[in-house]
Order: sequence, then structure tokens, then C-alpha cells
Amino acid sequence: MNHIVSWFEIPASDFDRACKFYTEVLGHNLELMEVHGTKMGMWPMDGSNISGSIVHGDDYKPASNGTCVYLNGGDDLSVPLGKVESAGGTIIVPKTEIGPEMGFFALFIDTEGNKIGFHSPQ
Repeated sequence: MNHIVSWFEIPASDFDRACKFYTEVLGHNLELMEVHGTKMGMWPMDGSNISGSIVHGDDYKPASNGTCVYLNGGDDLSVPLGKVESAGGTIIVPKTEIGPEMGFFALFIDTEGNKIGFHSPQ
């Protein structure tokens, strides 16, 4: 096992709004599809990266308490974090150093009410 995480899903109440938010913040286009009645907006996969999707379906409910996914903030998470509020989200923990050699993190609430994190080396 190379990675402990293999896939993640971020629930959305309003699928189009959530896809727009994450496309604006992360700058990646999502591949839109429907699988067994669940709408999915999938981030790019190349077989070597860990990816996930925005999901909208009966069994998916956004939440700010519970599991927290940390997205790759690139070399410096200030870049995507700087787009969160203009895209409709709310920053709840600004860019914060974790410790020497451990990088930085930040937390935000997306347009759907999910608590999500960013992590970066700088």
C-alpha cells in the first residue's frame, strides 16, 4: 500500500455551486458524470495521484463536523486559500505553520458547509 487514502468524496447540496467553487479555488476542471443516480464532479486522475470528487445524492450530506479532507495547496497554500472567500467560502483557520519541516495548513468552510483543509510545504 503506497497511500493510506485512495479516494475521497466531498458532499454537495447544490452540485453546480460546489463544482463552480472548487473549480475557481483549485483551478482544475472537473469531469462531470452520474454513477448509480449520484452526480459526481471528479478531479483529474492519472493512475499515480490520489483524487476524489464532489458528490450529490441522497446519501451525501455536507458537514463541518466529522472527517476533514486536506487538499493539496500546491507549493504555497496561500494561492488557493486567497480564492476561497471570493468564490463564496469562509476561512476559519488562516495559513498556519504546523512545525519545522511539516509545512502549513489552513481550514475553510466551502459553499456547501463542509470543513475542508489545505496543506502545503510553504
